Amino acid sequence: MTTMDTTTMRIDRTDWSAMSLGERIRHFEVEGYAVLPRTIDAAAIARLKESVKDAPTEGRSYSEDLRTTITPPHLISRPVAELIAHPPTIEFLRALLGGDIVFTMSVFQTTYPGAPGIVMHTDGHPFGSSIFDFEGSSPRLLRVLYYLDDLVPDRAPFRLVPRSHLSFHADANPYLRYQAHPEEITLCLEAGSALLFPKDLFHATHPNVDTQPRSMIQFGYRPGWAGPIGPCTEWDPEWVVSAPTAARPFLQSRNKTGGRWLLEHRPAGMQSAAPGIDPSRWDR
Repeated sequence: MTTMDTTTMRIDRTDWSAMSLGERIRHFEVEGYAVLPRTIDAAAIARLKESVKDAPTEGRSYSEDLRTTITPPHLISRPVAELIAHPPTIEFLRALLGGDIVFTMSVFQTTYPGAPGIVMHTDGHPFGSSIFDFEGSSPRLLRVLYYLDDLVPDRAPFRLVPRSHLSFHADANPYLRYQAHPEEITLCLEAGSALLFPKDLFHATHPNVDTQPRSMIQFGYRPGWAGPIGPCTEWDPEWVVSAPTAARPFLQSRNKTGGRWLLEHRPAGMQSAAPGIDPSRWDR
């Protein structure tokens, strides 16, 4: 097994544990990503892995060494379903998105030795797509990735183009894909860490040239108002009733939206404060 040439990697050295909540929000909104370090302990990681170890998986069209569960893992694993309401993550999401949060998707993925890197792409397709259906069309949508193994340089670490989610340029067309980017950076994280990024960020992975696999759980969340432009399959109501109590507030309709066509120029009851758009929100 070969090893990665780490001299060509621009590895991010941010001290996430030293950041305040406001600083993390700023980093997410400006740079396009934030990390909650070591948010899951070793025992919880073991339970998560055990709960999905026998779940059927499928490979990608370009590699059988990159495999995902066929059924969304939160539907077949109680520990994964409980993770939907993971307190440290939800605390950050409430500060970032507000109190009305919709859970949109889950994936359990294992990247085995020999798996090629994933190319640069976004998870947001404003008109829908064959890959993300209409889930990726939501105007505000983010991913939360929980790494269940150490993300070291040889083991398919995450790569991204900072601030790419902010660009109005044609090169930021969310339907484009790139092999690489000269200003991309690499994230190497400890097992149990959570990585959060918005749907429009260009991101990818390096190949896994290690001798060990790398697994992770990916969730999607959005504010309640930011519904998709087309219909998404709803959660089974019977499953929602049986889901972990803490997770149920986030298992709202995947089609919930605040969209309206008829609007007034001066509606009644307008507020004069909105902390979520305060320019000073990063200073808290």
